[in-house]
Amino acid sequence: MTAQDFIIAAQWVFFVYFIGLHGGYLMLNVVAMFSLRNYMEAHTVSSLPRYYSQYEPPISVIVPAYNESVTIGESIRALLQLEYPEFEIVIVNDGSTDETLDTLIDEFSLASFPEAHRIRLKTSEARQFFRSTIYANLRLIDKVNGGKSDAINAGLNAARYPIFCVIDADSVLQRDSLQRAVQPFLEDPRTIAAGGTVRILNGCTVSGGFVESIELPRNPLSLFQIVEYLRAFLFGRLGWSSMNANLIVSGAFGLFHKETVINAGAFRTDTVGEDMELTVRLHRTMREKKQSYRITYVPDPICWTEAPEDLRTLGKQRVRWQRGLAESMTMNIGLPFCRRAGAAGWISFPYMFLFELLGPLLEVSGFLFIAIGFWQGWVTPATAWAFMLVAVGLGVLLSASSIALEEMSFHVYPRARDTARLFLMAILENFGYRQLNSVWRMIGMFGWLFRRTAHWGEMPRAAGHWGGQQGTDPADQADQTETDA
Repeated sequence: MTAQDFIIAAQWVFFVYFIGLHGGYLMLNVVAMFSLRNYMEAHTVSSLPRYYSQYEPPISVIVPAYNESVTIGESIRALLQLEYPEFEIVIVNDGSTDETLDTLIDEFSLASFPEAHRIRLKTSEARQFFRSTIYANLRLIDKVNGGKSDAINAGLNAARYPIFCVIDADSVLQRDSLQRAVQPFLEDPRTIAAGGTVRILNGCTVSGGFVESIELPRNPLSLFQIVEYLRAFLFGRLGWSSMNANLIVSGAFGLFHKETVINAGAFRTDTVGEDMELTVRLHRTMREKKQSYRITYVPDPICWTEAPEDLRTLGKQRVRWQRGLAESMTMNIGLPFCRRAGAAGWISFPYMFLFELLGPLLEVSGFLFIAIGFWQGWVTPATAWAFMLVAVGLGVLLSASSIALEEMSFHVYPRARDTARLFLMAILENFGYRQLNSVWRMIGMFGWLFRRTAHWGEMPRAAGHWGGQQGTDPADQADQTETDA
């Protein structure tokens, strides 16, 4: 093969890759559009909360907490106000080194209680159990530090109800989020997991632990992430869900059938992507057992979470996410080879492997090849413009179509100027931001390949309701244990 043949072949590889990447997600948007229309017709805002009010299963809400003393009180008070017939809150203090435990004891009148429960999952030692003398449905486990997954598993050991939900200690739910997210379990008894939508909290006003007014943030990184979340959550996952091929139920807000999760081994403590790994493992396990099941995405139950507002923190987050993706797929590499792999094994898994796991290498290589080739004269101006049209133009179209569908359905951001800003961000993110994300993801992939230890760092709280306090995720202790995502 001559050098010219290699250059032509490389151009075709990059063209086909970007067409496949954006074309696949545009097809998912089309599928999501029809699924969303059917969903909106079947679940109107006025009638949904009352359809199954007498039949909803009780839910255990598990809240892993590590060094959350500043925000934990407000978060738990908000959870106690959720609109749901019967639920319990199980807080797991994962060896916090600040005042988290004392804050909870004081604010909720927690008293030590010699609770007996079945130890089905091995976890770090549970030192003490507490029960609120004010709220009958509030309990706390104080345990030795073991990481977020370990803390969730400890909560599962103590959970009493058949459905459980994991909530990050710094997340904000809508009052009816549980009531909406549980609907798939009522509509289809095969449902084993259901995830809701995660949206960016930055810029919003929160009062009493609930979102009082919805505003766009001024920080451009936060605006870019809003566009990302719309593209990934509301329509990417909705499209996969219609085929029962959704490979991730977000750890920030998801409901699971407890027995199915425990039988599958619960949350692994040796990955930084425990939410995706569990979801993929549930697909693989159910397929291997030849059991009928559903893993569903519900578009309107909303969990608000704070996004990084500086490049350093955002970069660390994306590096972790890519490593978690790599671990989740390689730990469950058997899914595509099941005889009854279905759409999850034969479509979404290969798509994620090619375009999400290996994608950063091809994306960064493609842009560098075209840029250097144009500079050196290997690539003609017509070829360079065609590449930009495919790599950037289709990216703009993908983001813009997601925003358009959001405005046609839930219209969370009501002001016209907010919509205009989001459309502007959908254009601008393709000129530097998405390429930077690809670099971060490539770093994460190399970190996984060379077995570098995953680290969690502190994320500055930007939203006003957290008072600007710096906090840490329940898995910040990954410096020692290499757990969680």
